[in-house]
Amino acid sequence: MAIRMHTKWNSGGAKTIEDRAGVVGFNIWKISKETWLRMEKEGFLAGEDRQLTAVLTEMIAFLIQVSDRLVYGQLGEEDRARFINALGKHLAHTMQSNMLDLFGPGDHATPFINTLNARAADYAEFEFANYFPSYGFLRYLGEKMSEAMAATDNKWVIEHVIEIEAPEAMKPIRKLIGEVLGVKVA
Repeated sequence: MAIRMHTKWNSGGAKTIEDRAGVVGFNIWKISKETWLRMEKEGFLAGEDRQLTAVLTEMIAFLIQVSDRLVYGQLGEEDRARFINALGKHLAHTMQSNMLDLFGPGDHATPFINTLNARAADYAEFEFANYFPSYGFLRYLGEKMSEAMAATDNKWVIEHVIEIEAPEAMKPIRKLIGEVLGVKVA
């Protein structure tokens, strides 16, 4: 995945966990968009804008859960909770802004946050070992992305996500979490 991630600050001084979450959130958005662009080049279709938004939401939820698992045990529980909360808020703000452009006025952040919370509970059931999600973790992402694209004729979405997109997204997210939060990711 050829994504240029922004992991450094122009100004000096100590950065809060919320500042770091903002950097991670900015890059999660980029990784999610790049994932979709790659899938589109492979011939997958999202149909209308709401389906595309649902696909992006699923990838974002996956990457938030991966981020949480990568920092688990390496950040104190209070810092970890602050990080994940700030990460979700940052991405909800980004989603709200983008959906205002697409769909006009309305509360677009609340359904997004509800999805993130639902996925957090669902992903909690899956293993994550040696800094990588289990097959079940990846399959769940594939199933959710397939459901988001259900109105289109997209065969092989689940397999494509498991075999190509999720592993490709893991490369930059692991690097990002390691650099921005200073934790071990491999």
